[in-house]
Amino acid sequence: MKTKDPKPDTKIEALLKKGTKTNFPEDIKPMLATLVDKPVEEPGWMYEVKWDGFRSLGYINNGVVDIRSRNNKSFNEKFYPVFDALKQWGLNVVVDGEVVVLNEKGVPDFSDLQNWRSEADGRLVYYLFDILWLEGTDLMKVPLKERREILQAVAPKEGILKVSENFDATGSEFFALADKMGLEGIMAKKETSLYSPDLRSKEWLKIKTEKHQELIIGGYTCNEGSPKPFSALLLGWFQSGAFHHVTPVGTGFTVKHQKEIIEKLKPFVIPDCPFVHVPAFNKPSRFRPNPPKAEVTWVKPEIVCEISYREMTKDGGIRHPSFRGLREDKNAKDVVREKPVPVTEVVNEENTLVKKKVLGAPTKKERQSLLNPTEESQVKNVCGHDLKFTNLGKVYWPKEGYTKRDMLNYYYQVAPFMLPYVKDKPQTLNRYPNGIDGKTFYQKDVKGKAPEWVETFPYHSYTDGRDKEFAVITDEASLLYVAGLGCIEINPWSSKTATPDNPDWCIIDLDPDKNTFEQVIETACVTKQILDAIEVPAYCKTSGSTGLHIYIPFGAKYDYEDSKEFGRALAKLIHGQLPDYTSIERKVSDRKGKMYIDFLQNRPQATVAGPYSLRPKPFAPVSMPLHWEEIKPGLQIKNFTIKNAMARVKEQGDIFTGVLGEGIDLQKALKNVESMFGGK
Repeated sequence: MKTKDPKPDTKIEALLKKGTKTNFPEDIKPMLATLVDKPVEEPGWMYEVKWDGFRSLGYINNGVVDIRSRNNKSFNEKFYPVFDALKQWGLNVVVDGEVVVLNEKGVPDFSDLQNWRSEADGRLVYYLFDILWLEGTDLMKVPLKERREILQAVAPKEGILKVSENFDATGSEFFALADKMGLEGIMAKKETSLYSPDLRSKEWLKIKTEKHQELIIGGYTCNEGSPKPFSALLLGWFQSGAFHHVTPVGTGFTVKHQKEIIEKLKPFVIPDCPFVHVPAFNKPSRFRPNPPKAEVTWVKPEIVCEISYREMTKDGGIRHPSFRGLREDKNAKDVVREKPVPVTEVVNEENTLVKKKVLGAPTKKERQSLLNPTEESQVKNVCGHDLKFTNLGKVYWPKEGYTKRDMLNYYYQVAPFMLPYVKDKPQTLNRYPNGIDGKTFYQKDVKGKAPEWVETFPYHSYTDGRDKEFAVITDEASLLYVAGLGCIEINPWSSKTATPDNPDWCIIDLDPDKNTFEQVIETACVTKQILDAIEVPAYCKTSGSTGLHIYIPFGAKYDYEDSKEFGRALAKLIHGQLPDYTSIERKVSDRKGKMYIDFLQNRPQATVAGPYSLRPKPFAPVSMPLHWEEIKPGLQIKNFTIKNAMARVKEQGDIFTGVLGEGIDLQKALKNVESMFGGK
């Protein structure tokens, strides 16, 4: 009689017994694969994607996490989201895998990985393909197929730690699909293979779709009259202890990359040529009979880079090389000529199913952090502009410990939702350079002070008789520029620069004094009842401070005077129904501690904090759009903060968008006021 498969946990327990009880391993050098020219065509092999990234071993022991490269370099800070994800795993384990950055098609991009500094630079994933130790058990002498079963059972099901899928298929079709999808190649591993640290095994094979080679930088040239930092890198490898020149490479990098490379090479500059023979780096050729004069700078051969190329000749020459990136994870002594070993062919898999399994189902791209958690000063290219952010560790909310970095990361994430309400609108800058407890100041005029690419809107100051300029937010670069000045809150006009006298909305600002927030809630509900009665749509948000803001769409069809007078009419109706604790008196002393129904926010150049804006108040509140059914007892301003606002916005989307609609029919609304309330 055929027995049933044991339960998953029982089966894993049985597999774990095949391992050996040991202490936590301090240092494991990864097992390496042999490069071959074709896929294998034999049973007993497992196939997976060859990920184009940094090989990394992850160690977790009693909550202490370490991520190390192939040459034992720490990746803890560089790839901090992986570090955080491993910390949350909750196991004592050692895993082997590859850290990659996936582009918008879900394909690894090594160039993006090279330049990765924060989540804004790409989607970081740590693909796990092996498990070496688990909760006191060494698994390296357990066959690969069974190690993989253990890994699948214990690995997180969501997040940036992902198991690199195996394919029960033949190799040729899978290789062809990998080529078609733009992947670097595939791996073939024997199901029975044991994990042999620091061994280049023939039981693990790699088959590349594109030819790559690691080489060591021995110098760089600069052509006379060239504006570039350098013209070509001179690359080589060690053979029998001697450093031989292999090829120059002059393509594949931007000027920005070149500047970064020059900075990394500066400590290694030497006076003499490190190659056995001085390369003919500037010799005439059939295609360049009169090459420009060039100077060469020699460097100590310690920095490794990777190139792609079309063909390698029998004598080791490389045709059509192109720079791919620096390999900080590799030691110069480990660089060898990778010459494919011939193997027998293989067959492979189907199409769509594999593609889905390889890359996973398409995921909605969500913004993470713009700025990494360690560097105090960072430059980020946003909308084609290099923005320099400084003093990022400065604490802006002392009690909670939130920093300027936290604020900027929030505005980067919320920008797609916030921009429709602040775009093309002049701004009054309310600057808090030292956080909410420091000195603050308002700045209207940015003339001659803002970068040239920041748009401005002119105005005349009658106080000092000068022509001045407001800053105008036009995109996320200008939004982040303004925030970077220490503007915790974003204060737009109600009108755009194209229609400066015609607001997009009318605002009723419920501003409590000695009132309870329950009274603010009741006032908002009464306002909604009045607006429903006169058939006028309205949208509510928290002020982020103590009150609520109610917006009525105007669609830039009416001027500020119309908006103010409509607001005045509404304020009178609201106050008429709640006279005991509301006021429409402008002077604070005349309000006698009652809630001010502020309709004067509908004057030219008046501003309130925009939707999704942070506020310079304790607990870092956000001015959050609300569903009307949420405006009931129990609602609190502190429900929406810098820490939880984005989760709500991602879940619900922009629920305030109706404010940007066509706008009400003002004449019809006023007639309805007359008929419903007798023109009160």
